[in-house]
Amino acid sequence: MNLTQEQKRQLNSYSIYIGEPAHPLFTLKTLKSDPESALRLVRAVSGAENPTVAASYFSRRAGMCTAFQLYTLIVYEEVWEGPNDALQFGAVEEFGKLSVSMFLNGGDYTMAEQADYTEIIRKLLQAYVKEVSDALLTVSAAPSLTHWENMFGFLLYHLHVLLSDPGTSPDAEAVMNILKDGRTWEGLAKESLFARYLRGSHPSLLLNTTVRTTCCHSKDVPGLMQCGYCPLKR
Repeated sequence: MNLTQEQKRQLNSYSIYIGEPAHPLFTLKTLKSDPESALRLVRAVSGAENPTVAASYFSRRAGMCTAFQLYTLIVYEEVWEGPNDALQFGAVEEFGKLSVSMFLNGGDYTMAEQADYTEIIRKLLQAYVKEVSDALLTVSAAPSLTHWENMFGFLLYHLHVLLSDPGTSPDAEAVMNILKDGRTWEGLAKESLFARYLRGSHPSLLLNTTVRTTCCHSKDVPGLMQCGYCPLKR
């Protein structure tokens, strides 16, 4: 892929790598077609025996990738496009703990026209959150809102940073407004789940608050801590 070193560094900081994993687990295509087998591998790697905890753990990892897609759309006006079997998941040791990380093994980053942003964002939400959530719902008890909020947490931080920078603020606000528009969510939900998540507040005001309405179960994964947005802190 024609990426700069800075772009690769940013990808790696969000547990996203280029190429084939040394220890492959499954692909996005496999997850959607055989979620039971995929979740069994997630449970083994994460150490989370409970299927609901493991499902939420996985959608947090996938949520990082989805939020970063929106980040690159804002900053570089690019988006990664590739088939479901080109997005692979592999076991990688991070900070002394085995984790499920993402690998872009194919596809490419393409330039995006601003006139197409609404459709691009809808497709990202469909492919990487809704379809993942739908698959996980068949093998675990974690509600779909948990998976959406798992992605929103990473997106919230990105928007805090980008809206604070005069160079990226206009594009970040444009993408945020698309996400808050109920029309973007047609076929995904009855309303904008992101607008409901924000509750009329600016992203920067929601950092380290109990903005979530569901628990991500991070506290229940061996070696991880309770997230800063947990509603159980109330």
